[in-house]
Amino acid sequence: MTTVSNGSAPPEDTFGQSKLSGNMGVGALVMSVLAFSSPIATVGGTMPVLLMFSGPSAPGIYLLVTAFLLVFAVGLVTMSKHMKNPGGFYSFVTAGFGKPAGLGAAFLALFGYLFIGFFAPSFFAVTVQNFVSNTLHGPEIPWYWYALILILLTTILAYRRIDLSAKVLTVIMILEVALIVTFDVYAFVSGTGSEHSFVFDMPWITDPSLGLALLFAVGNFFGFEATVVYREEVRNPNKTIPRATYLAVVGIGLFYALAAWAYVVYIGRSDVRDQATTNTVSLFNDSMVALTGKIVADVGVVLLITSVLACMLSVQNISARYAFALANDRALPRVFAYVHPKHKSPSVAALAVGVVWCGATFTFAILGTDPERLYAIASGSGTFAVLLVMLLASAAVLAYFRKNKSRFRESGWKTVVAPIITVLFLGFVTYMAIVNYPELIAGSNTLTIVFMTFTFALFFAGFIYAFVLRSKRPSIYQRLGRQNMERELES
Repeated sequence: MTTVSNGSAPPEDTFGQSKLSGNMGVGALVMSVLAFSSPIATVGGTMPVLLMFSGPSAPGIYLLVTAFLLVFAVGLVTMSKHMKNPGGFYSFVTAGFGKPAGLGAAFLALFGYLFIGFFAPSFFAVTVQNFVSNTLHGPEIPWYWYALILILLTTILAYRRIDLSAKVLTVIMILEVALIVTFDVYAFVSGTGSEHSFVFDMPWITDPSLGLALLFAVGNFFGFEATVVYREEVRNPNKTIPRATYLAVVGIGLFYALAAWAYVVYIGRSDVRDQATTNTVSLFNDSMVALTGKIVADVGVVLLITSVLACMLSVQNISARYAFALANDRALPRVFAYVHPKHKSPSVAALAVGVVWCGATFTFAILGTDPERLYAIASGSGTFAVLLVMLLASAAVLAYFRKNKSRFRESGWKTVVAPIITVLFLGFVTYMAIVNYPELIAGSNTLTIVFMTFTFALFFAGFIYAFVLRSKRPSIYQRLGRQNMERELES
């Protein structure tokens, strides 16, 4: 097998592959994926929406989701031990359901992460625009210039070695966590609700908004599932990836459960749902001003800006690695499999993601699209696509170990029970996403039909493309998921 490490690509009739390189440990990997969830944006933006649906049971919702996603992580980690090749869920679905399904899942994942990331430029632009105009009393600058600056910054970082991105993300994450912890402490000490109680409710299956609450809460955890994408760029992946995955799930769950609990204590169990409904957008900022004063609240706005940058950088790194994996298998143009000779990064794939985002920003600016509407659509449609991939991956884990049960000495809990529980849970959340898709993208029924049709069409397009490759380009078809190279599956 030819290994390419100087940035060139191997001939098409060989199974040579470009390889990435990095030196991330558990801490750096955890910070890289935690940045995806953008803690301040979540606590200040998404969490009030969750409080609107679930009220005083919001902390319990996060604990419930944490438990289920830990079960999901069991199958994910177990599968990663037997999938030595990178590619994340693309490789997993290929191993479980075959190359056509794997390629469809890869297209879905790439689309989903690209769209989730594209929420950031418009959200960043609106936030900075308001801060410059209202707080700094600066000039009115069109939103798209701020958006393009952000894309340029993250693309420069994503182009370079992953270790640099990890350091930047770690610093930003520490600052974000410090601010949220400050909010938590002040909220617990200074609760002003009609009853200063530290009690929160646990969700019940009969709660009318439970499905929507679970949908929004699951979205807050996104990013942890991408630990497997960095297999080539971490030290000792068989230990680093499992530890980082479990730590990320537990860290996200407890962190957000504590913040939601702080809201409940500060506002009051009986009032939190009403206040979240009437003051969804400004609930966090108004609470910070009341608790800590305007200066700390303004610092929070600055950290929100850097938080969005960190989120976008995390998503860009993930998107670039999915494009890199597909190009390495020749399902995308080979140029995207180029590895930078110095940084050992997927530099061309990272640049391509930035170019796509720049093109989309120019297009929507010319069309005069409202940036606030844009980030809701981008985030919601991307979230739905990634949710579908997670569901496929959890089912693929079950299918893979059922087909190969005689080859591995793994417990039934890891290979059967945990994947079944995960499929049922993610299946329910996916159903809720389909039923409530207009709320997910904050759009009309027409937009719902367009984006949902496009999302499912992407998967089937990958499916059809794989069969075309099998007929017309069998050498490329054999590469898909690189399962034949690893002798994991029969063609």
